[in-house]
Amino acid sequence: MLKEKKDTTSDLSGFAASDADALTFEKSLHIEITHNSTAYLFDQLKSEFFNEMLDDQTISNETAQKIEAWLCEHSLDELKTLNNKAKEHFLYQGITFAVYGESEGTDRIIPFDLIPRIIAKQQWQKIEQGCVQRVRALNFFLDDIYHHQAILKAGLVPDLQVLSHEAYLPLMHKHAVKGKIYSQISGIDIVRDQHGEFFVLEDNLRTPSGVSYMLESRKISEKLMPELCKASQLHGVEHYPKLLKEILQENAHVDQPFIVVLTPGRYNSAFYEHCFLAREMDVPLVTGQDLFVENCKVYVKTVWGKQRVDVIYKRVDDIFLDPLCFKPDSSLGVPGLMSAYLQHNVVIANAPGTGVADDKSIYPYVGKMIEFYLGESPILNNVPTYPCREAESLDYVIAHLDQLVVKEAQGSGGYGMLIGPQASMQEIDAFKLKLMANPHHYIAQPTLALSVAPTLSECGIAERHIDLRPFILSSPFRTEIVPGGLTRVAMQPNSLVVNSSQGGGIKDTWVVDTLHS
Repeated sequence: MLKEKKDTTSDLSGFAASDADALTFEKSLHIEITHNSTAYLFDQLKSEFFNEMLDDQTISNETAQKIEAWLCEHSLDELKTLNNKAKEHFLYQGITFAVYGESEGTDRIIPFDLIPRIIAKQQWQKIEQGCVQRVRALNFFLDDIYHHQAILKAGLVPDLQVLSHEAYLPLMHKHAVKGKIYSQISGIDIVRDQHGEFFVLEDNLRTPSGVSYMLESRKISEKLMPELCKASQLHGVEHYPKLLKEILQENAHVDQPFIVVLTPGRYNSAFYEHCFLAREMDVPLVTGQDLFVENCKVYVKTVWGKQRVDVIYKRVDDIFLDPLCFKPDSSLGVPGLMSAYLQHNVVIANAPGTGVADDKSIYPYVGKMIEFYLGESPILNNVPTYPCREAESLDYVIAHLDQLVVKEAQGSGGYGMLIGPQASMQEIDAFKLKLMANPHHYIAQPTLALSVAPTLSECGIAERHIDLRPFILSSPFRTEIVPGGLTRVAMQPNSLVVNSSQGGGIKDTWVVDTLHS
């Protein structure tokens, strides 16, 4: 039998065991696995954190036991070999990401962990409903701030914070987008706390990435453990590219639109994903050099001549889109593109100016947006957040830096942040000076005891912190979300940073029809 469900209601003040304790613990598991022991491996994962495999009351014992039994059939060396096969698959497929500023090379293979992250269907339904609700409200917010600005006039969101934001584009003022859909592709980052409650950590509305990892992770799972996948009756995610193409078509101004994926080029960190999605949707992958504007219409150069473009799925930041409107020396964009867009001759997804809604300084107000536009209470709550631009919040943050996580409002990839409980006094003092010099650049949050999942390490099976990024697709006619998402995992002991650029890895996310038995 699996262990009894442990009490998860206690206050969790720590983050993880020490590296030495973790190593000792993992070595003990190493012995169990190496000898193909039938001991229940998960029984030994006893920590203060919420373990999603063991502590989620909606996951049946049978589901966890299937995975546990499969692991017990393999030695540690065999499991490592399977993980190496995943790495070979990534390498063969060219699934890499770039790390900017590294002299030893531009591309890395993202670490993959073969132990899946399990989400019961009834839990997934809450995630799905919460994400759909949130994206609807964010799209209403974007339409509002570029038109009537009712939420600003009501004083629910500071107008100066929006209108002076660098991602706010005045040229989008009064521009009507089809169905009031600004963010056709959204990624919502979700975490769980020590009680198993879901919280939204971040909204990604500009160019959310990672969906290719979600899809490739499923392919690898089905290749490495086909019997287990079949027995678990997983909800499928493989239809995402088809669904994405349909959503882009529904956002177009014409029937049977011609779609392209616009990439900055091969040195972009997500270039593989750009290629992957273009291939899976059977549409051209283009750079700015392949497009041109003529009579306020966008065309792509082909071997058969010019082809009119109706929809651009952009993976280029707004500032590089059109050198006539934004960065004049940009070689990534298309001169005249914004003129064509503002005359409704082409659709750009996601819409220019969308980034103002996913900034971390706007994030604290999303709950108010949901109530204001939808008349509903948030299904998924935010992590409590202190906007440092507010004097009262700044005073609190300065006094409690050793207890908080402080992030750049427009930062990404886990860079430019301070994890107070893990920082030295010297690091805290240095960060305090940065914070006081530019408080409006930062937000702070309490250090949640993030949930963990069983993960294969060098020494055996250990608990590692995880998060989840579901992908939400929106058109004027529907909002869709495939049953799964990108689960990112902090591969190192004690680490809370799941970003691939800082050593994080990925897991397959299994949504299963299962009830506690």
